[in-house]
Amino acid sequence: MIKRLLPFLLASALIALGGGAHAERADRSKPMNIEADALHHDELRQTSVFTGRVVMTKGSIVLRGERLEVRQDPQGYQSGTVAAAPGQRAFFRQRRDAAPGQPEEFVEGEGETIEYDGRADTVKFIRRAELRRYRGAVLDDEITGAVIVYNNLTDQFSVDGQKSATSAEGGKGKDGRVRAMLAPKETSSPGPAPGTVPALRPSTAIDGGQ
Repeated sequence: MIKRLLPFLLASALIALGGGAHAERADRSKPMNIEADALHHDELRQTSVFTGRVVMTKGSIVLRGERLEVRQDPQGYQSGTVAAAPGQRAFFRQRRDAAPGQPEEFVEGEGETIEYDGRADTVKFIRRAELRRYRGAVLDDEITGAVIVYNNLTDQFSVDGQKSATSAEGGKGKDGRVRAMLAPKETSSPGPAPGTVPALRPSTAIDGGQ
């Protein structure tokens, strides 16, 4: 297995998968480590393509898939597209900042393709998409659809429930409906406060407001 720490990723001011108000802030300054079976790097175009059992870690962030293309723009922002093996789904996971004394929280998701936009700090799950939030080992929220866009900075998500004709196989949401399971949130008052909303908040635009 080939293990590479890309010089151009280290030489620039890295833009992490996260670092917003709710995502793990420390991820912003952590180095990016990528493992794969093979690597093709184009220094002129500032792109690197990793293939074969790819695992990317950056602080609390984990990305897994069969193929990962990492790109860097002139301003130093990194973007990446990870694709799964046929019939599988790529995987994303990141720890969220939690209040002192509270259980650790994680956001994780899957899709046949996962796109990360370093400039906008968004993660897009495409085809058979699923997004989950955990408090400790307890599943709090679960969203499924054809396309899910999660914004690390605002902690909002948007879901497209349209049926994907190119999906490798059926599964949750195959009838074109968005599905959500949102657990009740704990409050300090005896009962839930009027207007209480889940920690994950759906937005009105599928592109995450870009």
